[in-house]
Amino acid sequence: MIDSPLFDPALMRGLEQVAAALVLAAVVVGIVSLRGLALEREWGLAIGRGFVQIMLMGSVIALLLSVPVAASAFILLGMMLGGAWIAHSRAGEIPGAFRIATAGIVLGAGVVIVVMTAVGAIEARVRDLVPVGSMIVANGMKASSLALDRFGDEVETHREEIEATLALGVTPSRAIARHVERGVRAALIPTVDSMRSLGWVWIPGLMTGMILSGEDPIYAAEYQFVVMAMIFAAAGLASLTCGALVERYAFTDAHQLRSFNGES
Repeated sequence: MIDSPLFDPALMRGLEQVAAALVLAAVVVGIVSLRGLALEREWGLAIGRGFVQIMLMGSVIALLLSVPVAASAFILLGMMLGGAWIAHSRAGEIPGAFRIATAGIVLGAGVVIVVMTAVGAIEARVRDLVPVGSMIVANGMKASSLALDRFGDEVETHREEIEATLALGVTPSRAIARHVERGVRAALIPTVDSMRSLGWVWIPGLMTGMILSGEDPIYAAEYQFVVMAMIFAAAGLASLTCGALVERYAFTDAHQLRSFNGES
């Protein structure tokens, strides 16, 4: 009998489950292709990329479980920069989009991770900091991406109105305040909806996993809420930071609205 970690029963069972999930995803992509929605390539690449990335991350975490806790900071920083790049790619027409997204994610996710580690909600160990921190970073990325994407659409749709307002002597911050507000609101809709439905429409995976592993259901519920609150705080801080920085990059020193030409 072959004795190798690659043939571990748990890993083999996991591969079977991955295969089943991929079949379901392939069915969806196939339906999209048949309907001519032209999304199959993007969706197919996203699924394949997601699988490869999560497997690589699992392998990296397995190797890093024995390294000093300080390594977590570098890992999470790398995740933040990667998240900023993805958010920037969704809002590439906004000048300085990468710098704005980086500031939003680093501030939003960074503050939450540091504070919650200090109070003990996140254990100061690689095996805790990286997985929990990655959830916080990912939601900061989503919020930054949505905020910038919505703001870009708002500016392009209302460019003439904004420029006319500036011509009347209104300050840039007031001229775009309504559009920034819409961007922040749009960025937080998914997180707010998740908080509203928490424990009613859905039971999150972390709570489910804790219960299945034998934790007290009440404690599992408490910790799940803590995680959701951390996610909300990170998303809120990230989107608000992006909104606050948009004015700096969207206008020239002469208070003129820049051309959104893909400059970053």
